[in-house]
Amino acid sequence: MRKFLDVVLVKAGRTKIRYKAGLLVDDGTRISVRAPWAAPDARDFGFVRFEPGDVFIEHYWRDRWYAVKEVRTGDDDLKGWYCDITRPAVVRETDGPTELVVEDLDLDLWVSADGSDVRRLDEDEFADSGLAGRDPEAARQALAALDELERIAKEGGLTGLLD
Repeated sequence: MRKFLDVVLVKAGRTKIRYKAGLLVDDGTRISVRAPWAAPDARDFGFVRFEPGDVFIEHYWRDRWYAVKEVRTGDDDLKGWYCDITRPAVVRETDGPTELVVEDLDLDLWVSADGSDVRRLDEDEFADSGLAGRDPEAARQALAALDELERIAKEGGLTGLLD
């Protein structure tokens, strides 16, 4: 069984970011990996700050239109969950490292550690992307996935989804 793979986030047909992650679980449907914050600098969103030393436990599904990333400090304090709305994940064996490829569909959801802050993100970027015109079914799936994650977060949190 492989121990590491490359996570490849694709957006608008190009690779947005690629980073190495340690494989935790691949049960055939869900793939969970552990990776450090992949950017060299901090990124402050106003409601959360991602920075070097942070650790992401990332959960991807081959049959769902989202990824859920548990975000922790280097000291293992939970910051919250950052959820990307994506097409279902694809694992691709290559001559190099195995790749976990995910297409980002612009919509995101943030859930704070205590669950008090559940916020939809980047709906304007999604509207501007033109996905609804190019691929109406994918746009419908993306919006349904965002609604589902928001409902789960507000009804009891994301931890049940990840057990």
